[in-house]
Amino acid sequence: MSHLPQKIEVLDRMNELGGSDPLYAFALDELLCRRAGQGGPALCHIWRHPQAFVLGSQDVRLPYAREAMEWLASHGWPVVVRNSGGAAVPLDGGVVNLSLICPNAGEGHAGYRYDFESMFMLISGALSGTGQVVQKGLIEGAYCPGDYDLSIHGRKFCGIAQRRQVHATIIQAFVVAEGSGSSRASFVRQFYDIASGGDHSLGHPLVDTQSTASLEELDALGPMGAFSFASAVKNVLASTGAAAYDASLLPNRQEIEDKIVSLRARYGEAGRS
Repeated sequence: MSHLPQKIEVLDRMNELGGSDPLYAFALDELLCRRAGQGGPALCHIWRHPQAFVLGSQDVRLPYAREAMEWLASHGWPVVVRNSGGAAVPLDGGVVNLSLICPNAGEGHAGYRYDFESMFMLISGALSGTGQVVQKGLIEGAYCPGDYDLSIHGRKFCGIAQRRQVHATIIQAFVVAEGSGSSRASFVRQFYDIASGGDHSLGHPLVDTQSTASLEELDALGPMGAFSFASAVKNVLASTGAAAYDASLLPNRQEIEDKIVSLRARYGEAGRS
């Protein structure tokens, strides 16, 4: 795991599935990233959200994005716009989110591919005991497509995005651990069908419902796959000497709330134009 910082701490929020704002984890990442850039620890933040639909900045520019967002809200899905790259992703209890938060300074750092490679190595290391081979590369028809789609047997289970600050970087991954990958893909496709008005020439992802599968479906994890995967990630990090993050050092609630307001004002308003 040579791509990971030598000293990294683990913030495990897998059990925090209360009714927090969908932007809570993104705001927390933003604040912790600033701290990392100011000499604070590198972190791996592991988290879930019970139900939210997270959009990329390009998604809200589709001609019927507002109607699509209202459709999501009417079905009980809060909608937010994230400040990292990537496109639309549904979050639920079966999706494990990883945020690697690392200072930019460091010998051998070579830009975003180096950062993405760090996440790939962490995830593939966590799944090394399953007997499945994790591959990286664009999966045609997947939602939130990218060069660092992670897949098994040609079906995507993970996407990676990045948020860079001046002195530190957040590498974020969503990992579909449990449940139906095709159901999630179908849901994202419905969003794009509404948001685009059925026009396939707008450059948005054209989602194939068979492009995505969960680790549970891919025989990479058994029941309780989300917790099994999170535990495997922590084991990999522990093998590098990682320690648990002291939760008493977290930003206070007001700092996080203020950052949520800032993120929503900066990114969420795009869908209201």
